[in-house]
Amino acid sequence: MTSAVDRLLTGDAGQIPRADARRNVERLVAAARSALAEVGVEVTTQEIAQRAGVGKGTFYRRIPSRETLLQVVLEEVLGEILATADRALADPDPWHGFTDFAAAYVRLRAESCGANEALGGAGIPGLDRLLAEIRTRLRQLVEAAQSAGRMRRDITWQDVAFLLAGVSTDTGTIGLRAEGDQWNRNLRIVLAGLEGQGRSD
Repeated sequence: MTSAVDRLLTGDAGQIPRADARRNVERLVAAARSALAEVGVEVTTQEIAQRAGVGKGTFYRRIPSRETLLQVVLEEVLGEILATADRALADPDPWHGFTDFAAAYVRLRAESCGANEALGGAGIPGLDRLLAEIRTRLRQLVEAAQSAGRMRRDITWQDVAFLLAGVSTDTGTIGLRAEGDQWNRNLRIVLAGLEGQGRSD
């Protein structure tokens, strides 16, 4: 997949961008990625520009719009998750492949507010194809693990999608504060419940 930086630079009619232009786009992409993680999809142009250390004028000279930048960055992030899923599908041990994917997927949802919102259907334009591909990969991973007798057969791949989405946790509940790795503890509990020997009960 073409990088977010290269995709944003292709609008110059095939011309090779100046080094300073590339550096500014690289800064804006990195800033957008960190802002998406911390703030979410409502992050403003001003916030991204400040994080990148550039003015709003530079932002709009290099980027068509805030929405375009967020879409391209989220496409890159979801593309990385798809690549993880493809590696998991190639694993000769279907359960190991599934658990590796599950850990990467849940970590992303826990650590990036924007990615979590996009995966939850926040309505970011242009992501439908990638979300459909992630659904397909998840179904394939679940079916492979079930066929190998490593995952319970009394659940559907859709059940697994909701379980993985639910593993990410809020920072607090009933007066308790979550540890930084609470999502990992939650995931281990969920995986223990999913693992089985082809049971139908």
